[in-house]
Amino acid sequence: MSSTKTPADSESVDARWMTRAVELARAAEAEGEVPVGAVLVAGDRVLGEGYNRPIGACDPTAHAEIVALRAAATQAANYRLSGSTLYVTLEPCAMCAGAIVQARVERVVFGARDPRAGAAGSVFDVFGEKRLNHRPMITEGLLADDCGALLTDFFRQRRAR
Repeated sequence: MSSTKTPADSESVDARWMTRAVELARAAEAEGEVPVGAVLVAGDRVLGEGYNRPIGACDPTAHAEIVALRAAATQAANYRLSGSTLYVTLEPCAMCAGAIVQARVERVVFGARDPRAGAAGSVFDVFGEKRLNHRPMITEGLLADDCGALLTDFFRQRRAR
């Protein structure tokens, strides 16, 4: 009997990993960081994960995606992460999109769009740029309401202070 992945199977796998990214975003929020989480996987194996840490790390590049990519590259002992999928709660910015392209991530799945800095179509379309030598597949909107609510609630509470 052969085993093939159905779209429903793929959706449940995606939901599982995005749920983990949401958990990581909550960890960022608990540390006073903007709640964005990311997990990078290959098959059924976590290669790296992270959440926003620019404030705590005093590092403007410590976005969730960059933290996850760095962890994965260290684990793989290779900066090329071909065949991987990155799940992130917020549409990547231009910096993160550039790093994703350089790492050769095969697929990016994100939750909420970022109308102020998104580089997967909202403000820029780095991943669709035909002049680049790598273009990951993009799936957007997975758990978008949950991902968006994390950010909306975080900034609402911050403004109330």
